[in-house]
Amino acid sequence: MPRTNWHLEKDNPVERQFWGKFPLERATSYFLYHKGSDFRHILHQLKYEGREDIGRTMGRFMAEEIRSSGFFDGVDFIVPVPLHPRKLRERGYNQSERLSEGIAEVTGITMDVRAVCRRVYSQTQTRKSAYERWENVAGIFEVEHPERYVGKHILLVDDVLTTGSTITACADAFAGVEGLRISVLTLAKAGM
Repeated sequence: MPRTNWHLEKDNPVERQFWGKFPLERATSYFLYHKGSDFRHILHQLKYEGREDIGRTMGRFMAEEIRSSGFFDGVDFIVPVPLHPRKLRERGYNQSERLSEGIAEVTGITMDVRAVCRRVYSQTQTRKSAYERWENVAGIFEVEHPERYVGKHILLVDDVLTTGSTITACADAFAGVEGLRISVLTLAKAGM
């Protein structure tokens, strides 16, 4: 598997992707994903074939491998990027939540699945252009009890990072929460 090891690099490609978009503490992706790669099969099983066990397993692998770098230091809550309730019913589980469960098992950090909710149903991003992806997710998330996150450090977790539009939209929902710091961890980063 093509690991990035970006958790060891300051100003890595994932961090640069989010510069100036929200109060970013640190960010990384575990694997580099290219269309046609063997890793595609694993992601497809996780996302579309009901293999939620892969999410927990990969979450544990990620956390075990990057924990010693200090990546998780100071994180108060792990926040999986939520699915809309309709999409959750269709799929049966949230793959980002399964990844977060594995990370929480290894790190002992509290997972907060109720921090943010997806209020608007949006179409799949898979075949959309970069502009269409940003347009598709603008304003779709809402933070529940923002006062709970004042001065906290959250780790947003998602499966695949492409344009960054979904994670940025999720982070934007926390805008105005005083002193909030945000880190990002994704299982994969789409090819560069």
